[in-house]
Amino acid sequence: MIDWALIAESLPSYWKGLQVSLILMAICVSASFLLSVPLAIARVSPNPWLAKPVFLYTYVIRGTPLLVQLYMIYFGLAQFEWLRESAAWPLFRNAWFCAWLAFALNSTAYTTEILAGALRQTPNGELEAARSLGLSTASIYRRILLPSAIRRALPQYGNELVMVMHATSIASAVTIVELTRTARDVYYNSLAPLEAFGMVAVFYFVITFTLVGIVKLLERRLLKHLRPKSAEAKPA
Repeated sequence: MIDWALIAESLPSYWKGLQVSLILMAICVSASFLLSVPLAIARVSPNPWLAKPVFLYTYVIRGTPLLVQLYMIYFGLAQFEWLRESAAWPLFRNAWFCAWLAFALNSTAYTTEILAGALRQTPNGELEAARSLGLSTASIYRRILLPSAIRRALPQYGNELVMVMHATSIASAVTIVELTRTARDVYYNSLAPLEAFGMVAVFYFVITFTLVGIVKLLERRLLKHLRPKSAEAKPA
């Protein structure tokens, strides 16, 4: 039997954990998107001095587990005495900052590759039309390439948003009490795994469903011009 009284009693704790998870996701996604735009431009650049370092960064980050990256930032960097004695130490000893940094760097790597792939898929006709108008390279990126690439990248970027949301569940490894840590605390206090982890599964499902729905609405609105037009009704 499901202990509904326990679930009702635990809802305020889940709400607090949910707020932490959503805040962490929001600041990580915002930072990663802002960082990934210039990195994606560098990634597709014909200049190897720009493209190669970005490729190395995304290759290393995507090739290592996020939990390991989080541990290296939160626990690993603390062993360097020069960092402990620097002005940056108050930041790096803060669990929130380390979790934000790890998640943002990880998401930046994936988002950079998503946007870079979308930039490479830009039809040559769009570029030729922009150049024929005498637009500068900066104007072409600002007015043509980036808006078009972001629209095409929406389906994949929606998956990345969901992955970032799910990734926040490991923030408890550095003492942040988010949604999954809340469920674990409820379980430790009640020894009711179905109620504790079942509720957190429901929360994650609702969040995921909402994110996917928002991305689908954006796709429908921003990619409307790519959908085939319905055949015009023939006159009777």
